Amino acid sequence: MRRILFLLIFGLSGLVVLLWLGSWQMQRLAWKRAIIQEIDARVAADPVAIPDHPDPAGDKYLAVLVHGTLLPQELHVLVSRKRIGAGYRIIAPFEMADGRRILVDRGFTPTARKNDPRTIGEMQITGNLHWPDEIDSFTPEPQMQGNIWFARDVPEMADALGTDPVMVVARSHTDPAVTPLPVDSSAITNDHLQYAITWFSLALVWSAMTAYFLWRTRANAESNKT
Repeated sequence: MRRILFLLIFGLSGLVVLLWLGSWQMQRLAWKRAIIQEIDARVAADPVAIPDHPDPAGDKYLAVLVHGTLLPQELHVLVSRKRIGAGYRIIAPFEMADGRRILVDRGFTPTARKNDPRTIGEMQITGNLHWPDEIDSFTPEPQMQGNIWFARDVPEMADALGTDPVMVVARSHTDPAVTPLPVDSSAITNDHLQYAITWFSLALVWSAMTAYFLWRTRANAESNKT
């Protein structure tokens, strides 16, 4: 009897833990979906002017419209696109009508067109404010001589181009040979449903195993009585 009681308590305890973990992942799933929906709504909103003092936390993904002059100097960030291959994001300085200088991520150009001349001068650009989180301990330092960067490091790029640490990722075209890579939520991972399914599946297996061991223990106990 004690063995059966121990197995029952152990089995129920494990089941409660697994069900709690699955429920927690479902809560995380709802939380992550709400965040993604908020980001999508902000990205797709009607563009506004850039705030006087943009906040990297509060103004991230804000849809904006800027008027001014796209300046000639640029930085190249090595990237790769599916079914296209390697190329570069073109990051250029942009002087707005009020005199502020910011960064503009113009978009993607193939490796072979890295050093092609591109359209500059007065223009209007729609896009989204963004401070990408692309730097980690494995990110190589930029190759200044070849003008090859390996991540969009907004503060470092702003220092290199003499702008404010503010980046607009263009949605509109700024050059026929540059394809905009607008901000979206596709890069935000949301694996919580898979995790929840895993925990609930383990709970089902745990329940079946607990039931089997209880049945076998009881069967053995009755067999020993006879």
